[in-house]
Amino acid sequence: MKPNVLARFLLGASLVLIAFNLRPVFSSASALLLEIREGFGLSTTGASLLTTLPVLCLGLFSPLAPRLAARIGTERTLLAVVLLLAVGTAARGLSSVPLLFLGTALAGACIAVGNVLLPGLVKRDFPDKAALVTGWYTMALCAGAAGGAGLTIPFKDAFGGSLDAALAIWALPAFLVGLLWFPQVVFAKRSARREKFVVKGLWNDRLAWHVTLFMGLQSALAYCVFGWLVPILRARGLDGVTAGAIVSISVMVQAASCLIIPHLAVRGKDQRLINLALCALAVVALLGLQFAPLSTVWFWAILQGIGQGGLIAVALTLIVLRTRDSHSASHLSGMAQCVGYILAAIGPLIVGLIRSWTGSFAWTAVLFVALGLGAAVNGWFAGRAEVVNTHVEKKEGR
Repeated sequence: MKPNVLARFLLGASLVLIAFNLRPVFSSASALLLEIREGFGLSTTGASLLTTLPVLCLGLFSPLAPRLAARIGTERTLLAVVLLLAVGTAARGLSSVPLLFLGTALAGACIAVGNVLLPGLVKRDFPDKAALVTGWYTMALCAGAAGGAGLTIPFKDAFGGSLDAALAIWALPAFLVGLLWFPQVVFAKRSARREKFVVKGLWNDRLAWHVTLFMGLQSALAYCVFGWLVPILRARGLDGVTAGAIVSISVMVQAASCLIIPHLAVRGKDQRLINLALCALAVVALLGLQFAPLSTVWFWAILQGIGQGGLIAVALTLIVLRTRDSHSASHLSGMAQCVGYILAAIGPLIVGLIRSWTGSFAWTAVLFVALGLGAAVNGWFAGRAEVVNTHVEKKEGR
């Protein structure tokens, strides 16, 4: 393998491994939500806030990503992200309610920055392989979520029933990928340019808003699944290990869907029809998980994985397709994830409130349908073969 090819491969592999670490915080807490409530003495509202907090942080801290990247460099920013993510994840395992919430918030802030920077790096370093690399790192996002959902309870059992250890163990892969990413920082230090770019017109662009709302509404569905599907299945009578395994299988199917869907999406003249089909599939399958006979739950889990994984992959792919350059892609990513994830945070919170008010999860079906319809409408407009109308200005740094 030639040196430049090897370097490109290592860069792509590092991005994929970083992406893997951007989801276990959500699904690991979901898998142990009942135990967390009992062990930390949280109310239903407190549990709802715990599942909502990291998603809210995704929105609140996303705007920082382009600014940090411009000030200290994208590579250095990602190194700080994965190391602080490890710290925040580890803090959840210190038997303290304040540290549980603080560590979750820190992890959410780090994930927000990482989420924003990845599409821009794909646009910058892999412009000829955008769909392939987007598919791989989106697959890694899903694999991380699947690992958190399916392995956290077995980890707890392996650690002698220790809730703290099961929550903190997910800091280890984040720390290891930080070590792997360090050479990219060294290389970037030698080759960094002292330039800053300003992207104008993005927040006034209608297409940018459709991409943003599509990202937010499909994310709301995704985080309802990450945060509450295990409790929903356990409320239907399944044990924790089985419920976690079902969600893990669904998310692993998402990972496979992430590899396939971007290639299908870029082959058509636009992405409107595929966006509608994926929205319908994700919502119908989620309703099946709620109400269909338990004997069919694995079938619906697979269908939900195909739909939800496809939505995540297409939403990220649209950020690349709807922009002309890497700077616009990074800023559209920041906008879509700032507004989108603040909107997405409402989903898990409302699920928890519905459960608290009604004593069951049945009425959450109305929320899921509403989110799916909103995502479908915005996905139709975001899927048009156009690009956002932005103007990039270059400013020389010191």
